[in-house]
Amino acid sequence: MDLEFSPEEIAFRDEVRAFIDANYPKHLKGKVMREDLTKEDFLVWHKILGKKGWSVPAWPVEYGGTGWTATQRYIWGEENARAETIPPLPFGVSMVGPVIYTFGTPEQKQRFLPGIVSGETWWCQGYSEPGAGSDLASLKTRAVREGDYYIVNGQKTWTTLAQHADWGFFLVRTDPDAKQQEGISFLLLDMKSPGVSVRPIKLLDGGVEVNDVFLDNVKVPVDQRIYEENKGWTCAKFLLAHERSGIAGVARSKRNVERLKSIAKSEIGDDGKPLIEDEDFRRKLSEVEIDLAALEMTELRVLAREQAGRGPGVESSLLKIKGTEIQQRLTELTMEAVGNYAQPFPRGEGDNEFAAGPDYANHVAPIYYNWRKVSIFGGSNEIQRNIIAKMVMGF
Repeated sequence: MDLEFSPEEIAFRDEVRAFIDANYPKHLKGKVMREDLTKEDFLVWHKILGKKGWSVPAWPVEYGGTGWTATQRYIWGEENARAETIPPLPFGVSMVGPVIYTFGTPEQKQRFLPGIVSGETWWCQGYSEPGAGSDLASLKTRAVREGDYYIVNGQKTWTTLAQHADWGFFLVRTDPDAKQQEGISFLLLDMKSPGVSVRPIKLLDGGVEVNDVFLDNVKVPVDQRIYEENKGWTCAKFLLAHERSGIAGVARSKRNVERLKSIAKSEIGDDGKPLIEDEDFRRKLSEVEIDLAALEMTELRVLAREQAGRGPGVESSLLKIKGTEIQQRLTELTMEAVGNYAQPFPRGEGDNEFAAGPDYANHVAPIYYNWRKVSIFGGSNEIQRNIIAKMVMGF
């Protein structure tokens, strides 16, 4: 695999870098926790990219994609990680958008895709339920058809940022007598519909990033069903493959490695030397870097596969497993590096207003707590190993 950029690719990198430097909102620089952000903060960069035509680079050109090569998309990710931008939310761009342009009707594509491209529509994901997470096919939210509508009743949980969402995509059971995967449909639901209520769930880091969503006799038009009735599991699997590829976060993990090195050079150990000179710490950091380099090669292969017109395969499960494990190991090493300065909540909040320590230690513990979930959402890593065993080894 040739990892050297061509002159044209270097020119593209310089163009991307200049655009980000000139257009990324100054007030967003340095904001690293979702709890620090307003709804407009989340969307402002997405809207800027929408106007530029760069908000959905992986999409087909006919639906708003850029037509970039796999290398250009890699460069795009690298430069955004370098600048620490807040990326467009994945729920529209990486999840429901590809489902709509792959399985939707022409009318559905015309109605829903432009708002995703522009950043005008905020989407959330209604998959998990109490008792139906990794075993998603056991979901119980029910949709009963009455004429041109479905009447939906049930509860979804861990619905990320649903408190801000305009629309949601939901898996519902439309045939309770069918086998689990064969009785599910994929519905698009206006979150302002009567009967929809959202209740925040406070997390260990003090934030309210996720929610319970309650559906009480919610009327959903039949023309907001994607694909065939009772065939929603096909859409669900397709969506999850795209989601898992994006969870890997290789470029941003590389940036976090550099940040960790900087911290380790500043922190002084018990022996009076910088932590970066500690043999045990350097060994653990080197192991993460090696794993990350190997994962980057896998990500490039996945990008090349997509460029050739083939969707994510079993590699998406591998990316999800290794990517999230690396992210968690980096948060653990960062906690180790800052030591006693790793406060459980960001400074400036309540009893933590006058917490001591360097600025780089401020968000270390909340991020550590928050990222415990990355090995669970999108299908737990245990489930991903089962998928690999079945698809590759035939077990």
